[in-house]
Formats: sequence, C-alpha cells, structure tokens
Amino acid sequence: MSIEENMKLKGLSEYATKDSEAIRLKEEESDIRPPFFRDIDRVLYSSSYTRYIDKTQVFSFVNNDHISKRIIHVQFVSKIARTIGRALGLNIDLIEAAALGHDLGHVPFGHVGERILNDISLKHNEGYFNHNIESVRILMNLENNGIGKNITVQVLDAIMCHNGEFVLGKYEPKKKTVNDFLDEYNASYHDKDIVNKMRPMTLEGCVVRISDVIGYIGRDIEDAITLGIIEENDIPKNITETLGKTNREIINTIVNDVINNSVNKPYIMMSDEIFNALVELKKFNYKNIYAKANTQKELENYEKMYNELFNKYLDDLNNNNKESSIYRVFLKDMTNEYLENTTNERKVIDFIAGMTDDYFINCYKSINN
Repeated sequence: MSIEENMKLKGLSEYATKDSEAIRLKEEESDIRPPFFRDIDRVLYSSSYTRYIDKTQVFSFVNNDHISKRIIHVQFVSKIARTIGRALGLNIDLIEAAALGHDLGHVPFGHVGERILNDISLKHNEGYFNHNIESVRILMNLENNGIGKNITVQVLDAIMCHNGEFVLGKYEPKKKTVNDFLDEYNASYHDKDIVNKMRPMTLEGCVVRISDVIGYIGRDIEDAITLGIIEENDIPKNITETLGKTNREIINTIVNDVINNSVNKPYIMMSDEIFNALVELKKFNYKNIYAKANTQKELENYEKMYNELFNKYLDDLNNNNKESSIYRVFLKDMTNEYLENTTNERKVIDFIAGMTDDYFINCYKSINN
C-alpha cells in the first residue's frame, strides 16, 4: 500500500491505539469528546502549557524575537508527529496530546537548568530530576492545585518516554500495564539509567519520540546561524548531502524516510543512511551549538541563582514564612494531600521547575534586594 493510499484510509492501522483502549488512573464520566482528544484540551488549558511561552529552548537572554522558545518547539513536534501519524494511520489525538505535553516539565534555562536542578535534588535526597518525569508529575499531581488533570496512561507514558536526546534507528513499543507505567515512573527517581531505557507503550508514543529530535535538530541550526554561532557551510558536506541544509529540508527528508520505512509496520524506523546522518548531525550540534550556547560565566551564574533561590525558599518553608512567594504563589491553593505528603525540598523543586525564565530571574532579584 502506498503512503498516499494509507493516508486516505478512514480507519486506523491495526497497530494504532484505539480510543476504546484509553485508560485513566481515575474513573470519570465520558463526554462528547473522545478520550485522547479530551487530553489535548486538558494539556492546552493547563497553567503549565501557558508557561511554555517564556521558557528557553536552547538560547537564553538573546535579544531576537525569531529565536525559538519552548512553545515553538512543542508545536513543531506536534505538527511533525501528526504528519507521520496520519500517514501511518495512527491515533492523531493521542499523538497531539503527548506532543503538546511532552516538555511541560522543562525548567528555566532549558537543559542547563535541568542539570543544576538535578544536582540540587540529589543533594537533598529527592532523587534524580528529569524534565520528562516532571512533565508527568505536573499532569498527575500538580495541575489543578494538586488534583492533577487525570490524563490517560497512554499519553502520560508517551510523555515520560519521549526523550529525543536518545536517538535510535528503530522504535518499537513495549506492552505495559498501568502498574508497569507507574513502576517505571517511580523508579526514575532512584534509578539513574531507567530513563535511557524507557520505551513507549504505544506506536503513537514512538512517533512522538522520534518527532522530538526532528523538531529541534534543524531549527537549532537555524537559530545558531541567526545568532552567528555557526555558518551554514560549517555543517559537514556528507550530512547536508544526505539530510539537506535547511530546517525544511532536514524535516522533509527524515519524515519521509520514517514514513517509508514504517508503513504497515508495528514499529517506527529510519533507514540506516538517514539514521547515521542524523546521529552525525546531532554530534555536530552538541559540539558546535549546545556547548557554545552559554559562556562559562553564564553557567556559573545560573548555578549560583538556582542554589540561592532553592535555599531561600527551603528556609522560608522550614521557618513558616508565609510572606514568601512560594506560599503566596504556589502553595496557597494546593490540596491538603499535596501539602501534607510532600517534603519541603520537593515543594521547592516543583515550584522552581515550573517557573518561566523571566519569573525565575524576578524571584532571584527579589531575594537579593
């Protein structure tokens, strides 16, 4: 069957996740919306989704309105994933909900901030901090003032397993029960390696995962060129000849390759040629873009800011300082269950992780006035 014929199918692929298979951790009455479509609404109307608008993708503190923020990245991932999913006859609603929610747990200053918050979390015996796990935590335990959004397990799992930092040539779903999902989620706080090994429970989750890297790899190059960090000719010719030079060409090449190698298959796969070129491009980006996105002075400043802010809010909680913004902004409407069953250290981590870049900076300035 050709891609064009497959896209015209009214029904879903035999490998797609059916709406009837949707599982929620809490039972609830259905409404006019299919379950995964309902999840899209819940992600879109969440407070954490609104905060995407001022969260770093790669470059912080750049005076250029055309440089990507986190909100642009998640929209790219959603569009790319839905394109692949439509061609493969998969559940587009599940894909969109997971794609839009996959980075909700990203902290101020992107991956740099994530590394710092992970160090703080480990130092205070709160386990490993990973943005994909925090994304799930936000939807399960923090939104709605600590009640959560009651998102389907399939969407939560796709979010948990989305990490595009770990690129594979083939993504094959792993069957899981609800307890399997919860076990992986809980284990991630004390098992350093489990995040690297996670596999989505649905083919739709696999699509979101490969779309994550497709969504950032070329756009980060364009941003770096705009900022003068690299030039287009810096990219090795063997890579550009295979994938293309522009973000548009790179996305088109990889998406078509994924579709061609995955139609009517129970897995998502790239050809060896495209996969190898993608791996090399990722290495190029790390060496020439991500390693140069922040100066050493900036990195030291971020670490100083994170630690001072964490220590201040922890001290406020331990001393019951109700004038602190962690009480006034974050804890004032949270459920008793969250307040009573969450350590002060975790409350501070949750608060800081949810901040936008600007709010983080403003909070830091307020404690140093």
